[in-house]
Amino acid sequence: MKVLISADMEGTCGVVSWVQVTPPEYADAGEPVAADRYLRTRERMTAEVNAAIEGALAGGADEVIVNDSHDGMRNLLPEQLHPAVRFITGNDKPLGMMQGVDLAGVGAVFYTGYHAKAGTPAAPLAHTWTGWLNDVRLDGVSTGEFGINAAVAGYFGVPVVLVTGDDKAVAQTRALLGEQVAGAVVKEGISTFSALHHHPEKSRQVIREAAEAAMGNVASASPYLLPPGASVELEFDHQARADQAVLVPGVVRTGERAVSWIAPNGRDFILTFRAVMKCAGIRMSP
Repeated sequence: MKVLISADMEGTCGVVSWVQVTPPEYADAGEPVAADRYLRTRERMTAEVNAAIEGALAGGADEVIVNDSHDGMRNLLPEQLHPAVRFITGNDKPLGMMQGVDLAGVGAVFYTGYHAKAGTPAAPLAHTWTGWLNDVRLDGVSTGEFGINAAVAGYFGVPVVLVTGDDKAVAQTRALLGEQVAGAVVKEGISTFSALHHHPEKSRQVIREAAEAAMGNVASASPYLLPPGASVELEFDHQARADQAVLVPGVVRTGERAVSWIAPNGRDFILTFRAVMKCAGIRMSP
């Protein structure tokens, strides 16, 4: 059986600031960057992914595939990855953070470096997909990237069985998907920009142990399936984003800053979601 790891960055041990997870090329767009701090986070991110790989292999996985799932999706350090792994990098992937879940033989998904959903108090760098999306509701249930990605994996019949990150991210993922998801908490949120962390070595140990335990849950785990004809509701930070989102066929306005559409399944959901987010991601200044 193959395991797919969706590797995000904000939930990595030691991370509490956007500057730690922002690639240096964003300086061209006026974003604050610090190449040295970003590199150190890349190193810790890669090490935490390796811990999950080691746990998966110890738990019986035949192969592990890692999908770099943070921002530009080229954050992992290839030469430092576990030599047994294959990995996916690069942006504009059809399935986004779940690219690779459609490969033959994938039977489980791990989340590493995940964060809580937008609006969560005391959760480091909590957001959903981007800083200007205030909420995502799937069939009326508010969720974050953990729910979005679980719905995509569910379409392909693959359950999520591990989440690593801050305490709020782990709790929210397990609340949605159940005890089939093993959790590895590497830091406890104090505020949006502060946390109490494990030492990086301890974090990797916790992740390795949770990943191995997660493999024991695979046989009884259930994929997260969107009900047929589920409603998808997005709430933005500004009405101008809703103006543009409704240009996507099937998307309708449901409020001043909100839009909605009907998703027949998880795959169609993510394709429409990505199109809506592309349209809504307009420049807000003239």
